[in-house]
Amino acid sequence: MKILIVDDEVIIRNGLCTVIDWKELGLTLLPPASSAEDALARIPTEKPNILLTDIRMQGMDGIQLAHEVKRLLPDTETVILTGYDDFAYAQQALREGVTDYLLKTSRPEEIIKAAMKAKQRIMDKWENAKQETMQTAALRSQLLDRLLIQGDESSLAPVQAWFRKNGVQPDESSLAPMRVLLLAATGWGDGALAGLLLGAAENMLYELLPAVTMLKADRIVLVVREEARVSDCGGLERAIDRVRQTLKCTVFAALGRSVASYGELQASYREAGTVFAYRGLLGAEGLYTSADIADRCGGRTVCSQKEESELAAILMSNNGADLRHWVNRKVREQLEDPAATPSSVQAFLQSMVIAGHRWLERSQGSGKPEAAPAALRTFEVDSRAEDEVFKLLSSVMATFHEAIADKPYAYIQKSIVYIKEHLDQNLSLQQVAKFIHLNPNHFSEVFKRETGLNYIEFVTQERMRRAAEILQESQAKISEVACRVGYEDIKYFSQQFKKHTGQTPSEFRQSVKD
Repeated sequence: MKILIVDDEVIIRNGLCTVIDWKELGLTLLPPASSAEDALARIPTEKPNILLTDIRMQGMDGIQLAHEVKRLLPDTETVILTGYDDFAYAQQALREGVTDYLLKTSRPEEIIKAAMKAKQRIMDKWENAKQETMQTAALRSQLLDRLLIQGDESSLAPVQAWFRKNGVQPDESSLAPMRVLLLAATGWGDGALAGLLLGAAENMLYELLPAVTMLKADRIVLVVREEARVSDCGGLERAIDRVRQTLKCTVFAALGRSVASYGELQASYREAGTVFAYRGLLGAEGLYTSADIADRCGGRTVCSQKEESELAAILMSNNGADLRHWVNRKVREQLEDPAATPSSVQAFLQSMVIAGHRWLERSQGSGKPEAAPAALRTFEVDSRAEDEVFKLLSSVMATFHEAIADKPYAYIQKSIVYIKEHLDQNLSLQQVAKFIHLNPNHFSEVFKRETGLNYIEFVTQERMRRAAEILQESQAKISEVACRVGYEDIKYFSQQFKKHTGQTPSEFRQSVKD
């Protein structure tokens, strides 16, 4: 808060500047003025909040100065210094914009008291204005929300008034084309800083464009006149660039269709929202429309069998660095796919996490994937998804390794999981023993003791169990089922299946249907 001292007597002027520690009072002392004319010339630029002026000066007097200051800066508090002879005159000055007066013989503490009273009055004005602004903004946001999101046209009247006030619609007789713009500004950090940046961006856009604005979660909603031209900042692109350069931030904006009636604004808002959802796919910044996403038909939505095998091997290895690298690579492939849509990326990310839970369930013996809420969550369709997916899969990996850590012969549990993940391959005892770093003979002995079956019996049992699941859950051909559980000879597979289940693969499938 700034204070300006005005007095044509150098002794009084300098005394007021030096006797009182204005900085300690929370006031910035501007260079004093030696006349009312000098003060008046500087006031539009320096904008003092408090004016402490003599009442009688050569040329323009303090009362005239107070009157002009009130016209230029209505919220400025003016305190005049008067002698005994001017006491009645000073009282009349209260009607001319002067808020307080002091005798020139006043002690420093009396001057400080008057300055503090003026400061408090200004702070009260600021607080009242802030509360009024917040209430107005809240009401505006509520009504604009009802119009754009809910399509409630009962809020049209006050919204129309705001549109006219801000130049979006100059009058009611001719509606200029309007568009909804959704804008995100990032780069200052998270939490309070993110909100501060959005607020600053909204204020700038409000000044640069004839628009009605609303802050909503992580974005700014604007209804702006199409092809707006304001001062030296022409068009939306230039306004957005001004925000980006001034606030040193990254700006992403999505523009809805052009409409010519208030009732159509909801459609423009929805279109802008559809484009905005592509923020992580189109890039961190720029101005985009529906034309930029028209050719996107959707990318992959499900992990391949190869990818599930890769993930299973990493989860089994308990290597966080390998998991991070694999997740980052897969997520980036999706984000960089020119055909990807938010829904296809969401589906693929969920598929990655579900694959992890499916592996965990198989490793724990149930054979069926868990319906895990974490696997069905909604992810941010941008680089943040890398961290989210990594955390979820890390949790899966930790759950498995913590579960077997305290068990005797934990390496047998690892070997069982390894076997289940490689049933489609020619699994030898030596191969599995090598994976868990054991001598094959020792592994064979401990494996039978822990599972109750020798190695061949266990592998065959797991293959038949997996074959039954595939037959029950899919319409895959018998030859394909045999291949997926490690049998090239279909006849031999069918014999083994009947030996374990009492039915041929075809009979088993039919009995499940019945």
